[in-house]
Amino acid sequence: MKVVILAGGFGTRLSEETVTKPKPMVEICGKPILWHIMNIYAASGFREFIIALGYKGECIKEYFLNFYAFNNDLSIDLATGKTTIYDGNQPNWKIHLVDTGLKTKTGGRLKRLESWFDENEVFMFTYGDGVISLDLNELLKFHKSHGKLATVTTVKSPARFGRINFDGCLVKKFYEKPETAQGWINGGYFVLGKKAIDYVDGDDTIWERDPVERLVADGQLMGFKHNGFWSCMDTLKEKNFLEDLWSSNQAPWKMW
Repeated sequence: MKVVILAGGFGTRLSEETVTKPKPMVEICGKPILWHIMNIYAASGFREFIIALGYKGECIKEYFLNFYAFNNDLSIDLATGKTTIYDGNQPNWKIHLVDTGLKTKTGGRLKRLESWFDENEVFMFTYGDGVISLDLNELLKFHKSHGKLATVTTVKSPARFGRINFDGCLVKKFYEKPETAQGWINGGYFVLGKKAIDYVDGDDTIWERDPVERLVADGQLMGFKHNGFWSCMDTLKEKNFLEDLWSSNQAPWKMW
């Protein structure tokens, strides 16, 4: 099963880091958060990734083109130009790096990937800036059980995030960013059928707005309630929080 990861935004709220790199390449204790996210999926057996590139996408291409050199010991003979890489335990991943436009919105990036999927294919979909302590096989099992086009993983968090109202597990209302109250929010880990992409009009479409609202209106979005750990990395404060967890060996998302 393929996993789509959005990695093309400007990351303006983390400008201390993103002036030189895309947000998915901002590091948590020496490893890009993108690497952490991919390991979360791989821990559940999902190892084929489509990375939707945009802003400074060349940084992500460079990282994976040089992945073995960056993640292993190596010797360089400057006299001959010969390089020897001493292989370690490397992930068995297949990675597709796809340019989806510099200013394309989240829904538009997904729309540009439509040709990568067969007619009735189901795939995973997430953002390149959030980590979670989730068994993704349980998420997939839930998605297959209800037969709808889309499943969103929902988590608990403060009011600065959009809230979700439920009828059982059926999503009845999707508020993008209410001013008050707390409740279930979009945790960013989706399972989608290819036909969910039909809800996206084009490059300027923001996935979290019109497409999701239309899926809700059509009764096609279900919510998987996750009570465990989840955190995004929108600010330097959140980056430091995640680094503190990792460096103290208390990172709940480390399931590998």
